[in-house]
Amino acid sequence: MPSAAATPTPRNAFSPVAWKRTGGRSAVCWRPKCQPKKARQEGDMETIDQGRRRAAAMLGAGMGGILCGLAAGPVWGAWKPDMNVDFVVPAGPGGALDQTGRAMKQFYDETAGPGAKSFLVTNKPGANGKIAFEVLLQKRGDPHFLSINSHGYISSYLTGNLDILPHRDLTPIAVIQDEFVVAAVRAESPVKSAADLAERLRKDPGSQRIGVATSIGNHIHIGTAKALGAAGVDVRKLVVAPFKSSAESMVSLVGGHLDVVAATTPNVIALKKAGKIRVLAVSAGERLGGLFADVPTWKEQGIDSTFSSSMGIVAPKGISEEQVRFWEDLCRRMSRSAMWVQLAETNQSRPNFMGHRDAARFYEEEYQSMREIVGRLGLLEAGK
Repeated sequence: MPSAAATPTPRNAFSPVAWKRTGGRSAVCWRPKCQPKKARQEGDMETIDQGRRRAAAMLGAGMGGILCGLAAGPVWGAWKPDMNVDFVVPAGPGGALDQTGRAMKQFYDETAGPGAKSFLVTNKPGANGKIAFEVLLQKRGDPHFLSINSHGYISSYLTGNLDILPHRDLTPIAVIQDEFVVAAVRAESPVKSAADLAERLRKDPGSQRIGVATSIGNHIHIGTAKALGAAGVDVRKLVVAPFKSSAESMVSLVGGHLDVVAATTPNVIALKKAGKIRVLAVSAGERLGGLFADVPTWKEQGIDSTFSSSMGIVAPKGISEEQVRFWEDLCRRMSRSAMWVQLAETNQSRPNFMGHRDAARFYEEEYQSMREIVGRLGLLEAGK
């Protein structure tokens, strides 16, 4: 067996001299072991300039690969959920809010990659959204809890039906879409149009039992009251009943327990397709497409009113900028996905992405706008 001294040193062998120098504290710096000297022959060694050029080329290629990797995917070490995520829906199963939470779960599950934590959807209806929002208020600084914001919670706050203002008391992550409100009756109802409904309510504001979800004073209530107020109805005398979800209010309508339901477009699709209901009007400025192409606007029927509500995502206060960016980016990518575009087309909602900063500013501006609308309707809570 050859001795250690006789064993040739491999050409590319390295020794950890830094480890030796620092007493084992660092092994970052490495230096080639000395190679046996041999006579220099023409052509068998590169020049100094050639070596420099070769080293620069290797370094450039390596850095290019690193930069390409950074552009193609998330930066190594960026925050991602390290616990299960809980999306708390402030409504019961089956409605538009629940649908949004489950669509976000689907997108997360499809894109989070192997080993990702679970994304759960929990329904906590009631108290005008406060039950759901209280969960996030109690989880300050925890980025694993999400919920939904909309104009509905602004109007509920302004009418005194909610003491939490999500865009101020929580962290706005993004706005993801705008949605429109419709008024619907049973297919056999004697009310044939929005103008007919307004005429009946002008004569007797309490003659029609109206269902909304999920609370009195929310965006569905206000959007409908705005149109009826423009038609000359005393909206303070309307008979309005809140439900835990629009799915429940639609069942009550078909069962004859309500005369009218106000809801956003996703909530009426199934029963409209089945021919069980008649949609009288939509709050958009112009007719929608798809299943709602035959539904006239309020304005088409001589009532000068339009209304839309922007749905967004919120998280607890106190989360880091990096955690905000993670959820903001997920919302941005979801809003561009084929799944979300198809869902918007089916529901005739309008994709409208705004990031964290724009969403916070937008909701504050909308607070002032909604305050004027609620005030004109005579529904503004004193001191708001």
